[in-house]
Amino acid sequence: MPYSTSFLRPFFDYIEQFYPLSGAFKAEHEKSCKLIHVKKNKYILSPIDSNASLYFLVHGLVRGFVRDGKNDISTWFSCGNELIGAIRHPVQQPNHSIEYLQALEECQLICIPYTLIDSMYANYPEANLIGRKLLALHYYAASERSILARIPKAMSRYRKLQESDLDINRIPQRYLASYLGMRLETLSRIRNKVSALDYRLCS
Repeated sequence: MPYSTSFLRPFFDYIEQFYPLSGAFKAEHEKSCKLIHVKKNKYILSPIDSNASLYFLVHGLVRGFVRDGKNDISTWFSCGNELIGAIRHPVQQPNHSIEYLQALEECQLICIPYTLIDSMYANYPEANLIGRKLLALHYYAASERSILARIPKAMSRYRKLQESDLDINRIPQRYLASYLGMRLETLSRIRNKVSALDYRLCS
């Protein structure tokens, strides 16, 4: 399939910002990846599914979450044009994950098998360079989420989240409240306070 019309073009454009891709590298992905569509509120992955792939979110909105009894705990959100996946031990490589991936909007994703990723690391030097840079980005994002979770005041957590690149207005408030570790009523009160304060500052 020509690169100009390939469903993989958004993914290739994304990773080529880290290192130029060879034709052979692209051809291997053409053979093994697939494009999937997931309807709003459906699961992309759950603990009953084999955690066998990474995903490149072409467009849509996805959340990762875990369950604690009857409660959902949102752990991250993606608004598109990035790689996402469920929790996976780097050495033990379990077949399943405790994490759910849920489409909060209708989503288009590229499914990238881990078997393909392992093969690329073994046979294409550029894969290791790209992987290292991607790992650094994901480590930074995880560190930011860790800091956010440890901020004691609810208002300060919300303000910290506002400073991020996340489009929080696209995320349903109940999931945003779960992510911030607060009740929905608390989040609504904080958002009203922030809106009122911002209005006064702009007046």
